[in-house]
Amino acid sequence: MKSPEELTELFRSTGRKVTAQRQCVFRVLQGDVTHPSAETVHALVSAEMETISLKTVYQTLYDLAELGEIVSLDVGTGMTRFDPNTDDLHHHLVCRRCGSVRDLVADFPQLRVPEGAELGFEVGSAEIVFRGLCPDCRSAAAPEQTSGRRQTQRSRP
Repeated sequence: MKSPEELTELFRSTGRKVTAQRQCVFRVLQGDVTHPSAETVHALVSAEMETISLKTVYQTLYDLAELGEIVSLDVGTGMTRFDPNTDDLHHHLVCRRCGSVRDLVADFPQLRVPEGAELGFEVGSAEIVFRGLCPDCRSAAAPEQTSGRRQTQRSRP
């Protein structure tokens, strides 16, 4: 993703308004690898600008997506997530418990739609989502599994 200064210039050059609120959204997204939702971005920006509206955050995110500076993702977590990494070809890892999303830089050169199975679509790209447990959820689950085993062992006659 471009720097906040570069995004400011891009917005100006495309006739979009540049406001302090939008510049704050640019700063919050810079270097973010968590694929935040608009609500998460709003919470982060609100810490700096209490009066910013969720509508302003959404509009800024959708403008950035329209300009190709971020990607709007639906990875099945129940909310749209925004990915500032548009430079590297990558896929996504999604935690099935907490919904965290991370980039997976991997190439699958053999992945193709089988001939005749494309149902008339002209396929240009593929997105792969791997689901599992993130490190935090895995460590939180480990004590539960251990205590569950102990309880089961104790209840045996």
